Amino acid sequence: MKKAVLVMIVLSLVFSSAVFAAGAQESEQTTVKLSIPDPANSSVGMFADKFAELVAEKTGSSVVVEVYPDGVLFGRDQNAAINMLEDGGLDSLILSTSVFASFEPRMNAISLPYLFAGYDEFIGFLNGAPGQTLLNSLDRMNIVGLSLAIRTPRNITNSRGPIAVPSDLEGLKIRVPNNNLWVDFFGALGADPTPMNFSEVYTALQLKTIDAQENPVEVPLANKFYEVQQYLSLTQHIADSFGIFMNKDVWNTFDAATQEQIREAAVEAAAYKNTTDIEQEAKIIAELEAQGMQVNALTEEQVKMFQEEAMKIYPKLEEMVGADFVKESLEFLGR
Repeated sequence: MKKAVLVMIVLSLVFSSAVFAAGAQESEQTTVKLSIPDPANSSVGMFADKFAELVAEKTGSSVVVEVYPDGVLFGRDQNAAINMLEDGGLDSLILSTSVFASFEPRMNAISLPYLFAGYDEFIGFLNGAPGQTLLNSLDRMNIVGLSLAIRTPRNITNSRGPIAVPSDLEGLKIRVPNNNLWVDFFGALGADPTPMNFSEVYTALQLKTIDAQENPVEVPLANKFYEVQQYLSLTQHIADSFGIFMNKDVWNTFDAATQEQIREAAVEAAAYKNTTDIEQEAKIIAELEAQGMQVNALTEEQVKMFQEEAMKIYPKLEEMVGADFVKESLEFLGR
């Protein structure tokens, strides 16, 4: 009898220890809410999911990333999202560098028209010293930059006709981000650039409040712009990047080893996005054609015409970015 009681006591202690250990493990798990501006099925959605998967893998699920698409946590106001990230209203965020440029002008360096000769040069820039400078530049805003990934070049969709030469833009009312670089670039080409919150674009195109918009090709596909736009012109005029960013106070809750694991996950997720976006670009263009859009690519001579027009306003754009960082960027690219 005494032996049976002893066994029961031992088993009880073992069970209690197991429950305590499980409870301790559960309490050590940290959840990070990751906000993204795009739909879950978009390129950005896949980027976010890959990051979440890699964080769980590298931290042994001690850190769990929950993805919130469509800007639901920041009311689809992307400038507000940056303020919320700075203040701690958001844990982490994937957002375009063109939006961050309103807060850190050097981010606009990525978007200097026709800056990159190809994807290898673009990726090298983001992964190299200029990209690291941009990630570090947000430290003063209580934001930690973890990685930068490419977006495919921006192209123009419109309801008026193909864009093949700069004069085709004359009078075209085109939605642009709330960023003076875009306003000055398209204004110099004779268009009527109209800054507008992205959440309003589909309706504005549908109502013909605007004639056109410009974005990487996955955007008109994911947002069904082909329903209200007939023409896609592969002008590839400007690049920008998506980055993974985290509130510094949230970041500082992790020990150094966990921070390193999260940063590794962000860098690997960016590499995944780079590869996937490049692979998918031609398929997306074909899908937009299948949805009824008329697609035109520019010849080398036509691209040169756009480049020559862009170079005329480079001095003004350089002031917007900062002359020192433009010089550093051009030297890095061997210009």
